[in-house]
Amino acid sequence: MRSFAVLLQKEEAALFSAPIAYVLMTVFLLIMGYSFTLTLFLSHQPSMVHIFFQMFVLFGLTAPLITMRLFAEERKLKTLEVLLTAPVSEVAIVLAKYVAAMSLVVVMLLLSTAYAAALAWFGDPDFGPIYSGYLGLLLFGSALVSTGLLASALTANQVIAALITLSVFLLLWIIDNFGWLLPSPADTMVVNLSLSVHFRPFAVGSIYLSDVGFFVSVTLLTLVLSVRALARR
Repeated sequence: MRSFAVLLQKEEAALFSAPIAYVLMTVFLLIMGYSFTLTLFLSHQPSMVHIFFQMFVLFGLTAPLITMRLFAEERKLKTLEVLLTAPVSEVAIVLAKYVAAMSLVVVMLLLSTAYAAALAWFGDPDFGPIYSGYLGLLLFGSALVSTGLLASALTANQVIAALITLSVFLLLWIIDNFGWLLPSPADTMVVNLSLSVHFRPFAVGSIYLSDVGFFVSVTLLTLVLSVRALARR
């Protein structure tokens, strides 16, 4: 447990000492703040449904930038071999990097709650969809971070790692549009791989165990594969 805490502290320091973390948070808040203000003035409704869908897309575009350096940079700096020979397990290494990256996602989500606070100050919003929307974004962010972690574990190039993660997100974002064209039961199987299909209920205030299980399963599967990829080095 002590070794994990040391690894986590190291990863947190590396992440939040890099300017990219603050650039991502600033860009995220500026874009979402503009979108929130514009949507509120146009719709005149105290709702964050549209904002959640926009956060969904923005998370998909920014998560690769958070995760691309996690292992790829270690290889570039020739520190991965030192890390692997230290008295720590591959599981601890993977979990430390995952938790550190998720901490940035959580900070971004916490900062965005200012929009919900503004709705509560000026109106009377239904907080049910707001709570479920943030839960959905947290689960979605977890799946993205773990997928990006796996991509970074498989390549030594940060750009390639980011492109792999982005490609997976884009494919699983639009895959339901092609799934409906397939014959049964292949159509159902393909549609159920869609990230947007599983996120949509959260954004509108519904929580289904199948959607929670999907994001948790993706997270666990990719973390296990990351550990195996690291162990084979």
